[in-house]
Amino acid sequence: MFKKKQNLYLDRDYSRNLDMFKTELGEGENFDIIVREIKIADKQAALICIDGLVKDDILTEIMQSLFRLKKERLSGSLKKLLENGIPYIELNTESNIDELLYAVLSGSILMLVDGCSEAFVIDARTYPARNPEEPDIERVVRGSRDGFTETIVFNTALLRRRVRDPKLRVKLLRVGKRSKADVCVCYIEDIANSDIVDEIIERISGIEIDAIPMAEKSVEELIMPGKWWNPFPRVRYTERPDVAATHLFEGHVLIMVDTSPSAMIAPVTYFHHIQHAEEYRQNPAVGVYIRWIRFLAVIASLIVTPLWLLLALSPELLPESLKFIGPKETGNVPLFLQFLIAEISLDLMRMAAIHTPSPLATSLGVIAALLIGDIAVNMGLLVPEVILYTAVVAVGSYSTPSYEMAMANRLVRLFILMGTGLFRLPGFIITSVLALLLAGFTRSLNVPYLWPLLPFNYRALKSVLLRSPVPVQNIRPEILKTRDDRRQPAPAFKKRRP
Repeated sequence: MFKKKQNLYLDRDYSRNLDMFKTELGEGENFDIIVREIKIADKQAALICIDGLVKDDILTEIMQSLFRLKKERLSGSLKKLLENGIPYIELNTESNIDELLYAVLSGSILMLVDGCSEAFVIDARTYPARNPEEPDIERVVRGSRDGFTETIVFNTALLRRRVRDPKLRVKLLRVGKRSKADVCVCYIEDIANSDIVDEIIERISGIEIDAIPMAEKSVEELIMPGKWWNPFPRVRYTERPDVAATHLFEGHVLIMVDTSPSAMIAPVTYFHHIQHAEEYRQNPAVGVYIRWIRFLAVIASLIVTPLWLLLALSPELLPESLKFIGPKETGNVPLFLQFLIAEISLDLMRMAAIHTPSPLATSLGVIAALLIGDIAVNMGLLVPEVILYTAVVAVGSYSTPSYEMAMANRLVRLFILMGTGLFRLPGFIITSVLALLLAGFTRSLNVPYLWPLLPFNYRALKSVLLRSPVPVQNIRPEILKTRDDRRQPAPAFKKRRP
């Protein structure tokens, strides 16, 4: 199936065309394949579609219109019949058999007419879909409540509602030899770097796998080859249309996959993963405060437990005024193993919460807090400080806007924790430096991951550390090398009186 096949085309033999489609689609074996043979002005015709993917009312109207066609209407070309006979907008003709099979399997209606070497493709598809809802992991106090869904057409509509720019390009690609999934690449033509756009489209077009059932995650791993074991995410996921639109205006490229509500943003840096829409839904002073609190939470999720373990194992590193930090009693289990037990227990609780029905979630919290935590302390399995600091890093992880970055930080923390537990101060320093080097050498489509820290860019770093007011956001990120580097001619200060 991976060999290139010659393109096959329809001929004028209606029976041969119909038998071929029945065989290829498994008509008679598949209960949801519908083949409806009709007569249109004394000519044999057939409508082929998939039950559940077609709008019944539109199909009924099309059939009624076809029944009203007179014999003399078929004397002209198929194009004329298309323009005058079928009252539907999304129509086209096609003779390539592979394209016609793809159209039917995508939900379109295929119409074959005797004596015609082309077939109608009537795009009257409808997919099982849910209403746009606010994403659970990207909630805001104030702001829009809509979010992407599993239907790519709805997602592009939500995006175009916010980006009413004629230069917005929405290119549809097909991925998977068998799945033939729709992948959409979105960018603003006169803003985005054409080299980045071309590279993304080339990588997606070069995918030769048979299917991508895991949708956007499969595409990410296929277009970001090498360094698969690097935990740092090289694209950012979002389910918010406003976040996606903001990145488009900055010069990023958006990748959406049908059947997934998550859109990929590329290229990105580490700092893109720790920014949240809530910062821009408040005034600048509050936004700066929220951002700094989040930065502290991310830092805490990385080093609090390894640092406390280091100070507990090497109390000589503490000055006299901070001697209280260490535990009074170490318990029956070494502190290093206690932290490993606590980290594994935390992940088990997280996974259990995902698979626990909502009505039982409260019971799960009671079990975690009372039965496990309290009994573990009373038995001497864990000391209270271990539970306290593990809870601190858990809060820090949940405060990280990007779930993928939170998981990457979790692995980095475990790496530093193990180095600290085994080798104390040298282990803490070496593992921390290795983690920093890993992030420093990571690239997202040739964009340095730690930019604007490495390489250093003062103006961009200031905009990362401080949530700048919208009137002074007049320059796009330099690292993207956008075609239009300015969002406005100059900062939009208030007009002075003459």
